[in-house]
Amino acid sequence: MARPRKFEEDQAIEAAMRAFWSAGYEATSTQDLCAATGLGRSSIYNTFASKHDLFRRSLRHYMDERNAGLAELMDSELPIKEKIRTVLWWAVEPHPGDPAGCLVVNSLVELAPRDAEIAEMLRRDNDKRVGIVRSAIEAARTRGELDPGSDPPALAHFLAATVSGLRVAARGGAGRATLESIANTALGAF
Repeated sequence: MARPRKFEEDQAIEAAMRAFWSAGYEATSTQDLCAATGLGRSSIYNTFASKHDLFRRSLRHYMDERNAGLAELMDSELPIKEKIRTVLWWAVEPHPGDPAGCLVVNSLVELAPRDAEIAEMLRRDNDKRVGIVRSAIEAARTRGELDPGSDPPALAHFLAATVSGLRVAARGGAGRATLESIANTALGAF
């Protein structure tokens, strides 16, 4: 019995996401995508309208996964400092099977300046992530976990920028001690 097409699409999107995450959009060839997904060239183009369509869907998949994890963490009962530490350590100590860096940050640098559709996706994603964190920071301030004069929007943007910087540093080869130092310095803001 044949596997459902949706299952194959989900697997292909996950595999393509990892290929794009590792090499970037431009450097990932159709042949690379065939090797990563296990699909032939015609199957890729019959399933996805284009390389750009597959990338867009891969990027969306990446954002949805990461934002779901972030929302779950920020909705938890942990103190805000522990929530922020967890987010920072996702960048310091990523899952061992993940490529270095961040597909969102990589795409922001590589594609956003010349691809309006991807730039808009990335802008909306950033707004969503910052909003999730800002809400958690506002709630923590209300509970007295943070100074009443703290600025939740500024802190949320600061965390997003720090995590992005950590991902870039990791992709550039920064060692664990350097990444921990950056994360601990950022944690001091909370």
